[in-house]
Amino acid sequence: MTTLSPTPDWGSEDLDLDSYLARIDHPRVEPSLDALRSLHIAHVRAIPFENIGVLLGGPPDLSVKAVAAKLVDRARGGYCFEHAPLFAAAAEQLGFTVRRRLGRVGPQRSGPRTHALLIVTVDGADHLVDVGFGASIWQPMPLVDGAEIDQAGWPHQLRKTDLGWSLWRLTKDGWEPEHEFEDIPQLAVDFEVGNHYAATGPRSPFPGKLIVKRLSEGVSRRLVGNELSVEYPDGRTETTTIGYDQLGEVLPGLDIDLTPDELDALRGRLEA
Repeated sequence: MTTLSPTPDWGSEDLDLDSYLARIDHPRVEPSLDALRSLHIAHVRAIPFENIGVLLGGPPDLSVKAVAAKLVDRARGGYCFEHAPLFAAAAEQLGFTVRRRLGRVGPQRSGPRTHALLIVTVDGADHLVDVGFGASIWQPMPLVDGAEIDQAGWPHQLRKTDLGWSLWRLTKDGWEPEHEFEDIPQLAVDFEVGNHYAATGPRSPFPGKLIVKRLSEGVSRRLVGNELSVEYPDGRTETTTIGYDQLGEVLPGLDIDLTPDELDALRGRLEA
């Protein structure tokens, strides 16, 4: 009888680790919690969350080679199904133990598993590593019921549920759910299914509108459709409506540099 391997081949060896570390401006490190935290912050600081590739080309190729060619070699960004495999490959090459998992996003958390995240074991403990959750998660969170971690100024909390784990964010209206995930093994094809729905599904936000998110300490910037918002931990939000003819000036401010052809194609897609 044929059985599935408990540790499927995710292609981590295909990543040029030195190029990745140069992209996030981080030295080689030995596995430790401090190193994991430093890597997580460096990744989020350096690599944008964005769905431009989805808008222009549909579901992205999730192979480590393809993701690295885009996010590392071309210095572009991506969404969770691109961020997670890239960070996982680097972490595994550095000696961390990584588990790839899928989550359900939204207040009800009853939709499909369309969020890719990681559980990394270091110093004998499991941690949620969520470098691809947009402008939300700045550093790892211990996989402990009730664990509360400040994420660049916004408190987040993990809670144990009947099915697995739930991530919550503290807002001016109290704690609100972000996503829920189960610690169950995934195969590469499971990521492909989630990726396809996220990039094409009728209820997914990614195929229908421009989404770019950047997080730094004390500042969350989001471009959703034609609204650019800057949010601060004290609840202040500044929102500006932009024209698509302004993308050539706005996107570089969010660390995204497109070629003239890509910029023209994006404008055409958004104006259609």
